[in-house]
Formats: sequence, structure tokens, C-alpha cells
Amino acid sequence: MNYGEALKYQREQHGLSQSKLAQETGLKQQMISWWGAGKGLPNIDFCVKLADYYEISLDELIGRRFLIGM
Repeated sequence: MNYGEALKYQREQHGLSQSKLAQETGLKQQMISWWGAGKGLPNIDFCVKLADYYEISLDELIGRRFLIGM
């Protein structure tokens, strides 16, 4: 699982559309779309904001738990 897939996975696991996540976090929907498509990477501030919102670790946010098990 790559980074973009991990971000999309977390969003879908929480039952959120891109626009709803943007509304809830104050991020731009276009940025969320871009990251989910693997076209860019959020900076650490945005990663922390998303991890805090989902109440998960940064490792889990970026899909590291899937990579460790491989």
C-alpha cells in the first residue's frame, strides 16, 4: 500500500468523502484529492492534523503497519 492509498483507506474507513474531510479538518478538498491519487505528499503539519483527526498514529496514517507485516 502506497502513501496515497493509505490516506484514501483511512478516509474511507471513517466513512468520509473528500469534501466532508475537508470541511471537518479545514483542509482543501483539492489537496485531499491530490494526496489520495498519489500525486503529492502532505507536509508533516497536515499529517499530524489528519492523524489527530482520525485518532491514529502517524505510522498508521501512512500505511506503515501494512508494510511492516509484509
